[in-house]
Amino acid sequence: MTGSRFATLAADLRHRITVGDFEVGAGSSGALESEAALGRRYGVSRVTVRRALEELRTEGLVESRPGAGWFTAGTAFHQTLAVGTFRHATSAVEEAGKNAVRRVVEFAYRPVSPAAAAALGLALDAEVLFSRSVRSVDGVPLDLVDEWVPAGIAGHVSRLDAEVTGIWSSLRQHGHQIDTVRQTIMAGVATAADADLLQVNSGSPLLLVRRVASDGGGRALALSDHGYLAHRFSLEVEFRGWPTASAAQPPGLQSITHQLPHSPHHSAEENIA
Repeated sequence: MTGSRFATLAADLRHRITVGDFEVGAGSSGALESEAALGRRYGVSRVTVRRALEELRTEGLVESRPGAGWFTAGTAFHQTLAVGTFRHATSAVEEAGKNAVRRVVEFAYRPVSPAAAAALGLALDAEVLFSRSVRSVDGVPLDLVDEWVPAGIAGHVSRLDAEVTGIWSSLRQHGHQIDTVRQTIMAGVATAADADLLQVNSGSPLLLVRRVASDGGGRALALSDHGYLAHRFSLEVEFRGWPTASAAQPPGLQSITHQLPHSPHHSAEENIA
């Protein structure tokens, strides 16, 4: 193991937890290997193992039980995407028997950025309502959410609405019906500002999900960028059938040749789901 040995170990265990190596259920208790076994597997001291596990406990991924060892804390969430449907991450959280709490850290009207203008179809001199919030489960951050709404339709949305009801739900309550949602999934890493709010190290991997909501007439109502902590949230898509024997790509995937509007997070690659 090179570099910081405990950080490398923590990263590997974080990945194993994310992909379900210690998953609770189906006959598994969610128990990790013992500290001694982990030390032998990775060729590190017990002090290094303990430091890595303590870091994962701080992130809400594991917990220790006196006399029993270390266990996954059951705080990684998985959401299935079905064709023709739209679900928020809160549905996956609720299915796990948890509640997501949103804390708004910025809420103000401001000139639209070129990126948001392109996504919302606005003029570059337009004004938008901008909101930035952090959602947490059991006190541990899950994602960072940036949202933009054209000023002309955002007048009824309050900071309390953004924190409790949610901006999209508030728009619907005030008569703006969401007919379609275009969702783009990207890989990225946390900036220094992101990391501070998400309580992780700068450069931590994020699952970036950009959503644009439009009404029946095709007018864009809202843009949101979600930066999910990659070790805490995953999206699953099931494809059925294969169009033709000569098809070069699996159904449902499309290559992107244009540049998407810039996200406040660092984006590594872009795909349409």
